Amino acid sequence: MGIDIGRLQDQLMQMSAEGTPGQEFCEAISELARIGRFEQLREVLPGIVYDELWARYQQDEEAFAGGWRRLAQDMRQGFIQHTRQRLTTLTRLQPVGNGGASAAWQEIQRALDIQQNDLLRMAFALELLELVEPAVLRATHLRECVVAEPSSEEADRYQDEATRCYFYGLFTACAVMCRSVLEEAIKQKLPAGLTRQVHTRYRNTATIGNLLHEMNNLQMTGFDADFPRVVNLVNDTGMKAVHQGLLSEDEARGCLQSAREALQLLLSS
Repeated sequence: MGIDIGRLQDQLMQMSAEGTPGQEFCEAISELARIGRFEQLREVLPGIVYDELWARYQQDEEAFAGGWRRLAQDMRQGFIQHTRQRLTTLTRLQPVGNGGASAAWQEIQRALDIQQNDLLRMAFALELLELVEPAVLRATHLRECVVAEPSSEEADRYQDEATRCYFYGLFTACAVMCRSVLEEAIKQKLPAGLTRQVHTRYRNTATIGNLLHEMNNLQMTGFDADFPRVVNLVNDTGMKAVHQGLLSEDEARGCLQSAREALQLLLSS
């Protein structure tokens, strides 16, 4: 059975339209105006509001009905747009006084979200759906990382997080986590004597660079001769991620694949 992401997005948009604040009210005014029953609003609207709308309705009945119909659509699109912008404001620093109309939308949304959080739920759902197809494509570039022996639960969690960061487009975070994977895995595989030496020299805060320095004597560690070269590739990319700027997708994929190769070399016996 095929999964149509576009169809899921359309269904989600339709679901969001059903509960858009104010949309039903605008559509009701438009419909009553269209069928010539505008006077029924006298019973539900404050007098001053009814008189103002009635005056506009009499000027151009067709334009009045169309205007309120468009307003209903604008409210739907406005809440969707500003709810998604709201996610961005939560992830970035905001200057004092920035926002204006956007801030007003956010205040309305917060008030509406007090109980159900439906607007935020919709914004997250739309954002996550957009990640599906790129994540699927990135997953096709990888194969299972098969090793002869396990590492540690912590290394497995780092590996899981690094891979998911790559899937979901968090490329710089992916490279940083790849370094953490190898740091943890190497520490678990060092011989006892070298472990004590590293612990004493670096007070249990050894970085991957420190560990590479200590692994100069590969006979002492028993590691594959090609292992330091591959680890250096990961370390270099991770250092770039931390100190030089955001990484591209290709850089993150290369770093992740090197990290997986290093783990296979490390856990081959």
